Amino acid sequence: MDAEPETVTLLREIRDQQRLQLERQAEAMVMQREHYEIAKRQFERAERLQERAEQLQARSAVVVGFARKMMWIILPLILFLVFVLCWMLFLR
Repeated sequence: MDAEPETVTLLREIRDQQRLQLERQAEAMVMQREHYEIAKRQFERAERLQERAEQLQARSAVVVGFARKMMWIILPLILFLVFVLCWMLFLR
């Protein structure tokens, strides 16, 4: 009979510690969910930024292609005008 009160006290302490442990686990789970949501939002944002960067690169490729095509027209025209200017200066 002497051991019965000690056993009950010990069982209550074990129960209390288990409740405390469950509360801490619940808190840890909440924190993990928050971290997961933050990481998820960051990943989604990075994905949107990557898509936008790809769109900008595609547009700039179009612009560079157009500029290259225009150089085949503008550069010979400039050289011709420089030649005509030099020719007019030397004929004086």
